[in-house]
Amino acid sequence: MQTKSVWRTVASTVLLAAVAAISPAPSGAQAAAPATDVRVDIDARAGLASVGSAALGVNHAIWDSQLGTPAVSDLLKDAGVQMVRYPGGSYADIYHWRDHTAPGGYVAPDTDFDTFMAGAKRTGAEPMIIANYGTGTAQEAADWVRYANVTKDYDATYWTIGNENYGNGHYGSAWEADEHADKSPKEYAANVVAYSEAMKAVDPSIKVGAVLTMPGNWPDGIVGTGDQGSWNQEVLTRAGAAIDFVDVHWYPGGTTPAETLTKPAQIQDAVALLRQQIDRFAGGQAGRIGISMTETNVEIGRNTQPGALFLADVYSGLLAQGVFTVHWWNVHNGLGDVTEVAGHTDYDDYGLLSSGNCNADNTVCQPPLNTPFAPYHALSLMGDFTRTGDQFIGTGSNNALVSSHAVRRANGDLAVLLINKDESAAHTVALNYNGFTPAAGTPSAVTFVNGADGVTTAPAGTAGTQTLAPYSITLVTLKPARVEAAAPKAPGRPSATVTDRSATISWPASAAGVKYEVYRQNGGISELLGETTGTSLTARNLEPGRRYTVNVLARDNAGRLSPASPPLTFTTGSPASSACTVTFRDVNDWGNGYVGSVDITNNAAAAVSGWTLTFTWPTAWQSLNSGWNATWTQDGRTVRVTSDAALAPGASTNVGFVGSYSGPNVLPAAFTLNGTVCTVA
Repeated sequence: MQTKSVWRTVASTVLLAAVAAISPAPSGAQAAAPATDVRVDIDARAGLASVGSAALGVNHAIWDSQLGTPAVSDLLKDAGVQMVRYPGGSYADIYHWRDHTAPGGYVAPDTDFDTFMAGAKRTGAEPMIIANYGTGTAQEAADWVRYANVTKDYDATYWTIGNENYGNGHYGSAWEADEHADKSPKEYAANVVAYSEAMKAVDPSIKVGAVLTMPGNWPDGIVGTGDQGSWNQEVLTRAGAAIDFVDVHWYPGGTTPAETLTKPAQIQDAVALLRQQIDRFAGGQAGRIGISMTETNVEIGRNTQPGALFLADVYSGLLAQGVFTVHWWNVHNGLGDVTEVAGHTDYDDYGLLSSGNCNADNTVCQPPLNTPFAPYHALSLMGDFTRTGDQFIGTGSNNALVSSHAVRRANGDLAVLLINKDESAAHTVALNYNGFTPAAGTPSAVTFVNGADGVTTAPAGTAGTQTLAPYSITLVTLKPARVEAAAPKAPGRPSATVTDRSATISWPASAAGVKYEVYRQNGGISELLGETTGTSLTARNLEPGRRYTVNVLARDNAGRLSPASPPLTFTTGSPASSACTVTFRDVNDWGNGYVGSVDITNNAAAAVSGWTLTFTWPTAWQSLNSGWNATWTQDGRTVRVTSDAALAPGASTNVGFVGSYSGPNVLPAAFTLNGTVCTVA
């Protein structure tokens, strides 16, 4: 066994006892391979996003007296932290950097900007700096850039304009300071443009971010009084050309740990919706706009294993979908309501590290100052898992209680992260590989189990089978059976021209004399769409209104296969002409439900006497509450709208409904009328 740091103490006796309890060997005989009850597929052909140099982040706050201290900076370095955010959430909108004050809030000694930067340097992390929008000015922000990058030569690249500024009262709730008379997204967008121009006049190399809402989180979808669109739509339309990235937060909630641990399943749809909003509203150069996630945490189990499992799952899921940095809130926060979660004391503390404080009557105290809580160890394990330049690849699990993620390293190794979210039962996982053949032998596994004081590293299982303790995280690193030193390089990012039933996919040439293979991602088992020696391929027989993700790989004459291209995600459309047309609109949204309006037009030459409109909710967290002007029913995710009324040629009718959602609200994009696929207007 090996340890990475003082916090990764190997409790060998406990570990061996746990292994023995999970996989007892028959007396006097070699142990048989344990029976598997979960299947995980890993597909090296299904390339996702690559890991950048600022992937793993955390938040610092100016009320934290430990900000920038050697002890904290070294703990963050040991965990692999690559980006640190300053000056701390909502404090950013009352903080004035020049005199290091935050009127109305507490500022701890020795937490000024230079102290923060010294700590970031010691950690080896880039800064993410929040310019004061709520009570500051564009000139103040520009002066901060000048001090940071001209006077001090800190080379601070990433700057966001404010923090959660949609919480300024415009939509009702007001927790964010905002002294602007106009608190609309239109006003925020105008100021983002002004801030960006002033800041980039000082240093054109910086990247400026604007605050958006995460799809599925309040106030996503809500159109405020006097606004022309939602917060995201208004900000992107008016300020898209002036920004380099958008900044979102995600606190998905959950009334139990089990419910909370289902929320990472929403990430792919949430990021896809956010990217669609950027592409639709931010103008012609929208593809250059990145996404940062600078706050996330849980409501239950913040210091115990649920928080750790959530962190590993969410960081992995967001990075795989192209979010360039993910930040936990935060390093220190303080004691809250003390409970027992998963058999261990939870202090309801948002911090990764203990603040070492006690409750009012000193009957309950946290562990000593800077003792890592469980999410810290998960972050440390993420530092082992994701390395700059790795490419995430597709995986799929047949059990919702076992999450899986994987990366392909530049040297050909494969790292697989397995998360057992079952509090009471171990699971033995059968690992199946596509596009990769693991070397023989026992792989090394890094594991963090419920209640442990750190992660352990030891040989475990096989490349094909791993047993996961209850409520645990396991990282398995695998060598390839054979290293293809001269394999072709990965093709460049594809593009596509899309219809309702087909997509013509094109890509830059990778090398001469290669054959290209185009795959559609499908969990951990990709589907081969076709092969060609050219640089384009038309995929046919696709489903209308469906989102697809594809990769291109190159194979040379010796059979050597390249790594996967960057992914291309597209959504098929509807027929250009059809016997029917449907217009589907969200006409009034309140953040977890909405009023939907559906117009149906008969384009046929004959009347329709009695009709059924059918569509499917894209996600499992969407549902029908009620409907009118027809009979509405839902069976599983399929919604049927029926009427005995006649629909004359060229005539239209309107039906409506109330729908609910508890995650990103992906609107349906394919409809049939009496079995005919309709054009969607």
